Amino acid sequence: MFRRVKLLGGPVDIASRGEVLAFIADAVAGSRKAIVGNQNLHSLKLSQTDASLRAFFDMADIIEIDSMPLVHWGRLLGLPLTPLHRSTYLDWRSDFWAAAARSGWRVFLLGSTDPVNSEAVARLQAEWPGVTLGGRHGYFDHRRGAAGNDAVVAEINAFRPDVLLVGMGMPLQETWIKENYADIGSTVVLSIGAAFDYEAGVQKAAPRVYGSLCLEWLFRLVHDPRRLFRRYLIEPWGLVGPAMADLLGGPTRFRRSVPIGALGDAVLADLARPK
Repeated sequence: MFRRVKLLGGPVDIASRGEVLAFIADAVAGSRKAIVGNQNLHSLKLSQTDASLRAFFDMADIIEIDSMPLVHWGRLLGLPLTPLHRSTYLDWRSDFWAAAARSGWRVFLLGSTDPVNSEAVARLQAEWPGVTLGGRHGYFDHRRGAAGNDAVVAEINAFRPDVLLVGMGMPLQETWIKENYADIGSTVVLSIGAAFDYEAGVQKAAPRVYGSLCLEWLFRLVHDPRRLFRRYLIEPWGLVGPAMADLLGGPTRFRRSVPIGALGDAVLADLARPK
C-alpha cells in the first residue's frame, strides 16, 4: 500500500523500489493503464511555476522519490523512509528488465536522439532477449494535434507496448505524457529522464553507492557542470519556503493508499528472495 504525502510543496508516495516494480507488474498483468512519475528537487522547483507539471503529478498513479535529500528530509519530519525509498530508473533497472524478460513484456522507448535511441534499444535487446523492444527518437512536433505528434502516438499504439518509457527530459516528458495519455492504449507509462543516454553509453551513470551517500548530484555536476550548475546549486534555495511550511505543519497526507494486487505481491516476494 502506498501512502501519498506532500513534501517541499509537492506530492510523493512512500513506496520502495520493489513496491514500484510490483505495481508496474500488477498493472501490466491486468492490462491497466497507469502513470509512474518521479519527484526530485528539480521537479519540485519547476512545479512552483509550471501548471502543466503540477497537473501531471496530479494524474500520476505513483510518484517515486527520486532524491536522497528528499528521503532524508522526510525522515527528519518523522516519515518512515529508508534508502530503499529512493527509487529511480537506475535503482531498479536490473529488476525491471528481469521482470520484463520473464514475462515477455513489450516495451517502447520514446526519446533522445535517433542514434542514441537506436543504440539503447539494441543494447537492451541483446541483454534481455525475452523482451520485445521498440523505440523512436524524441525530436518531433510535440504539440497535441500536430501531425508529427499524432504519428508518434499511432506508432506507439501500433506496437502495443505493455510499458512505455518516455525519456525527453523534465518537464517536456511529463507534459507530453499528460497531454497524450488519453490517446495512448493500455500501457504503463514512466517518465525516466536520461535513462536512454545511460543505456546507449553516451552518458556515464554514477556508481550506485553515490546515491546512498547523497553524492550522485556531485558526480553529475562534475561531469556536466554547465548544464547542471543552476539545478544543483541555485534551484534548491527556492525550496526554503516549502521547507519552512513542512517544519511548521509537517508532511500532509492527501490521498488514500494505492493497493498492490496478487501478482505485485508475488513480485515483491521474488525480489526479497536471496539471489
